[in-house]
Amino acid sequence: MDLKEKLISSFMAFEESIDVNHELHDVRTSAIKNFENKGFPTKKEEAWKYTSLNSIIKNDYSVFPKHENTIEFKDVKKFFIHEIDTYKVIFVDGKFSSYLSSTTHDGLDVCLMSSALNKPKYKMIIDEYFNKIASKEESLTSLNTAFANEGAYINIPKSKVVEKPIEIIYFSTGKENALMVQPRNLVIVGENAHVQIIERHQSLNENPVLTNAVTEIFAQKRAIVDYYKIQNDMQSANLIDNTYIAQKQQSHASVHTFSFGGNITRNNLNFYHQGEHIESTLKGITIIGDKQHVDHYTLVQHATPNCESHQNYKTILNDSATGVFNGKIFVEKEAQKTDAFQQNNNILLSDKATINAKPQLEIFADDVKCSHGCTIGQLDETAMFYMQQRGIPKKEAKALLMYAFSNEVIESIKIPELKQRITKIIATKLGVNLGFDL
Repeated sequence: MDLKEKLISSFMAFEESIDVNHELHDVRTSAIKNFENKGFPTKKEEAWKYTSLNSIIKNDYSVFPKHENTIEFKDVKKFFIHEIDTYKVIFVDGKFSSYLSSTTHDGLDVCLMSSALNKPKYKMIIDEYFNKIASKEESLTSLNTAFANEGAYINIPKSKVVEKPIEIIYFSTGKENALMVQPRNLVIVGENAHVQIIERHQSLNENPVLTNAVTEIFAQKRAIVDYYKIQNDMQSANLIDNTYIAQKQQSHASVHTFSFGGNITRNNLNFYHQGEHIESTLKGITIIGDKQHVDHYTLVQHATPNCESHQNYKTILNDSATGVFNGKIFVEKEAQKTDAFQQNNNILLSDKATINAKPQLEIFADDVKCSHGCTIGQLDETAMFYMQQRGIPKKEAKALLMYAFSNEVIESIKIPELKQRITKIIATKLGVNLGFDL
């Protein structure tokens, strides 16, 4: 039995294991039928032209963990931003860990998706927001919707400035020979509210893991959402991350994606504008080597006038690594006065490294300012020579140039402790001690 057949045959048993209402049953049934019809995406689809999942879906994944596994905080402390106090929603092999978590219902909801989906007091919110912007056509999003039960549920009320960041971390213990997990996150940020969220998926040993995650984010009027994704997993881990963001007027939403680890990583990032004077920011740093593969697929749909979007993705590839940037800016006829910017810069450190870049503009309005650019090259030999002439060893000179290349994205991180953490990860990836703190 292949993975597709295994998932379809497991669907009925999954629904029987949870308390699901009639409306959710219809949503799940429709979703699993779409996945059954379409299956896993292939390179024949334009959106997946440069990324094949064939090598990873051959594993015999456990769809439901056989045991509830526990881990000690001391063993995973390094994966937390422990320098500051945070709310924490932590999962171990797809199961909520109350021991590692720090949730709240005091003035805001930072809790579990399973509670929101299955408790009557959340029904009105679920009916209004759940599965409303996630794609009904994309097969892997549909697969997640069919099995959606556990993940983070975050609801920030009107005018609430959340006093500390929220960490969402999914640990995989490796107790299963191979594990597939499908977390579902729902984030609702009310009018004038402000929240900072850090998301991470982390394996604790080298057994294969396939994560198919979906996050829906709703930013209401004048809301500010800063979302950070840290992807620094083992090379036996595979991640398909689907994020959908709907923004109301005058809201600001930013997503920073830091891709350093993992085997195959696919980031689908979709922004939908539903009001005027919206700002959307999409930034990323990718530093990979060996045979790692990272694919960024972005969409910003400008549907309303006087809105801005800014995309800036930096990629450094070594060995036989492969990077993909497939970014689309879509400007509808009504979206006059749009200001949209897209930039993708890539450095290849090896003759065997590959980058596939496809920036796209589809513009149906006539009073807009839209631009996109892409560069692919190697390190500046003149700059390297200049630094070496002044006593900087070649390895350190090379690292400093690569850090400077990434710095434009690093500087926009709004959590100082996270900025320090990302800087340290980059130094480790580059194999040097940068010798300064930010």
